[in-house]
Amino acid sequence: MAFITVLWLPILLSAVVVFVASAILHMVLKYHQSSCFHLNNEEQVLAAMRAQGVKPGYYHFPYTTHAEMKSAATDEKFKLGPVGFLTILPSGPPNMGKYLGSWFAYCIVVAFFTAYLTSNTIPAGAPFLFVFRAAGTAAIMTFALGPLANGIWKGQPWKMTLLEAFDGLIYGLLVGVVFAWRWPV
Repeated sequence: MAFITVLWLPILLSAVVVFVASAILHMVLKYHQSSCFHLNNEEQVLAAMRAQGVKPGYYHFPYTTHAEMKSAATDEKFKLGPVGFLTILPSGPPNMGKYLGSWFAYCIVVAFFTAYLTSNTIPAGAPFLFVFRAAGTAAIMTFALGPLANGIWKGQPWKMTLLEAFDGLIYGLLVGVVFAWRWPV
């Protein structure tokens, strides 16, 4: 844990830089807005969900157990559709403070592990490019590759997945720059 005393500044700075960059990408450029769709007859769908007492959670439909997966009835449900995953959040306005705080904490955690890995592979006084490559690669692996699992396993549209991966590439490069800039001599 000695690396924290030496690398606390790049950890904190890179988290702040990624946090600000994500705000710019999402609030100024807004290219993610085209990835979301609305339900036809949204009011009726939401009323039906309220009537069913749908609680916050993660749903898979049609829901089936492993044993039921081989039945003809289950095959028919999947053929008939729709098939999907649904995340239900608690009712009420989005708690942006909680989301932003969680995002910043995540950025700190990524920076922490980037510092750990980089401090164990790159010596103090290393050239900018060496530090940039190691720290940037570690951060890219988290920020850019992590979203790909949603496209593979959760059916998230690939356009959205690739936009998130592109954001992650930017975040990883920024982390690499900050670590290389503030690397100890």
